[in-house]
Formats: sequence, C-alpha cells, structure tokens
Amino acid sequence: MTENEKQKILLVDDEPMNLHLLKSVLSTSYSPLFAHDGAEALEQAIQHAPDLILLDVMMPGMDGYTVCEQLKADTRTAKIPVIFVSAMSDVADETRGFQAGAVDYISKPISPPIVRARVKTQLALQDQNRILEEKVRDRTSELRQTRMEIIHRLGRAAEFRDNETGYHIIRMSHCCRLLAEKAGLDDEACGVILQASPMHDVGKIGIPDRILLKPGPLDPDEWQLMKRHPEFGAQIIGQHDSSLLRMAVTIAITHHEKWDGSGYPQGLAEERIPITGRIAALADVFDALTSKRPYKNAWLLADAFDFVRDQAGRHFDPNLAELFLSARKEVTAIRNRWSEPEGGVKGQRDKARSRPRGSELPRYYVSSLRD
Repeated sequence: MTENEKQKILLVDDEPMNLHLLKSVLSTSYSPLFAHDGAEALEQAIQHAPDLILLDVMMPGMDGYTVCEQLKADTRTAKIPVIFVSAMSDVADETRGFQAGAVDYISKPISPPIVRARVKTQLALQDQNRILEEKVRDRTSELRQTRMEIIHRLGRAAEFRDNETGYHIIRMSHCCRLLAEKAGLDDEACGVILQASPMHDVGKIGIPDRILLKPGPLDPDEWQLMKRHPEFGAQIIGQHDSSLLRMAVTIAITHHEKWDGSGYPQGLAEERIPITGRIAALADVFDALTSKRPYKNAWLLADAFDFVRDQAGRHFDPNLAELFLSARKEVTAIRNRWSEPEGGVKGQRDKARSRPRGSELPRYYVSSLRD
C-alpha cells in the first residue's frame, strides 16, 4: 500500500513527545497528520478529512471535549470517529468523553498494542458503516426510481387514453418544478411536485373513450362527466400519510380551478386554490396547448406564451404567469429535451399551427367558448 492509499489519522496533542510516540506506533500502517492545539485540529479535520482522530483532552485554550463537540456539530467532520487519548482516566472523565461524541477512550501512558488494536477496530467499524450507508443510498435510490416509474406509468395510463403520449406528463412535471423554484418553494417541495404532478389527470381513467376521444365539442352531459375527472383522480390516489401522495391528491382535485373562480370542480378562486394546484394548472394548460390531441392541433410556442399572458388574472395566478413568462428559455429547453418522437404515436407530431380557435383549444375551454 502506498503512502497515498493509507488511511489518514489526525493526532492532536500539545506535547511534541506524545505526538512522536503516537507517530512511531501508527505510521507503519497509517498516514499521520498532526495538530498541536484545538483550533489547529479543527482546521486540519476540515482540510484533510482524516479517517480517524486521536485527541488529547488537556490542552491550552480549547480542551479536547470542546474540540470533539465542535467536530460533531459540523456536518463536514461529524462522521469522523474520535478516540480520546488522555491521562485523565477516571470514570467521570471517560463518561464526559463519550458524551462529547467520542467512540473510544485510551488512557495514558499508552500501550502500543492497545492503541493499534483500538485504532484498527474503529477504522474497521467506520468502513462497515460506510459500506452500509452506500447500500442504503443505493437501495433508497432504487426505491425512489421504482416509485417514480410507478407514478409515471399511472399517469401514462391516463394519458394513453387521451393523447397517447407519455411525454406530456414528463414535460408538465418538469415545468411544475421549474415554476415552483421560481415561486420560491423550498427544495423538498420542488422535488415532491416533480414526482406528484404526473398523476394530475389520473382521473381520466374514469372517463369513457367516447368522451375523451371525441373529435368535436362535448355536449352538456358529456361535459359534466368530463368535469368529474379531478374528483375521480383524488379517489384513485386516495388519502395517505405520504407527503408525495397528499400533494398528488391536491393537484389532481385543483388543477382545473381558475384564478377568477370559474374553474371546476369546486369553483375556488385566487389563493384559496393551493399553490401546487395553481402551478399545475399553468404547466398543464401550456403543454396541452403546444401538443397535438385527438380534438386539436398543436399551437406554436409563441402563441401559447401569449395565451398565458392573456389569461393572467383570469385562468392563471398573475404572479405565477409572470414568473412562467420570465422563464421562456427554460420552458423551451424542457420542451426540446422531451419533444415527441418523429412521427409520434399514430402520427401525432404534426406541424404546429398558429394560434387556432374554437374546438382546437384544449378541452377545458370548449364549453366556455361554445356558451
């Protein structure tokens, strides 16, 4: 094993002779680092990230207990195991050392075999913990990926019956996260909305094909049934303790509400609509406008952005609309990254048209225009 491959051990003591002794005991198997006081120990720990720290207790200025407490309070050094090496060998001294966060306590004068054995044991435990943490991270990542796959497939089941493409829910969910970030939601909420928003239209599973795939306007009875899909979606997702599924229910039931109160199913207005529902409403409509559906052709992006501006304060939260319009480059990049395959499913990737009217609006506008 080369010097660079050896595990690093930080030796902290204000007495040079003690450091020399520890070096002679450990340098054959490990790469030693040295600090002569508490402040230097903290600097060395942050700079070099040693695998283990051997720490004296009685030092001028900052004692070892305080050094250990500060190491454990800093996320950069909290996981580094600390072994106290001290002439203070009373039970009370050892107890205080463990309370400060140490993993072991060696009394002076030291026994070289004991020091080597204790160091070897703690480093082995540290390696095992690291391996376990990696396994947990890998397993958590796998579970997260599996969960996302299930969520996307659930959303895909609904979309397949409507426009037969899974790209809508991908683009829509990424636009939701982008808009959530612009609106100042925290990182956790932005991550959850990315995962929850693909389920926004899962309630379309409960809508008959004769309505979903109808190329022309819906009659009043068909429209009333169509407007129940948010309710169906909330019922399909159900009530759960999971923050992800709670947000998914909120989005499913509110993403067709409008800022001016003219939406459905509850006729909520302004900030009575949860912000996640307001975000999903904007992202969903924008992507629906710019995508081909059985009952409409795709709009040009410029026309869809103009529509968002026109509907600010009516359909859309005006603040969110402004943020969305300010992010045109990011929105366009999302659409380019997850664009429909050439030809699409059943030839869906037709040439986008300039802003159309009437039945070529998304389904949720057909009724109001007809009336």
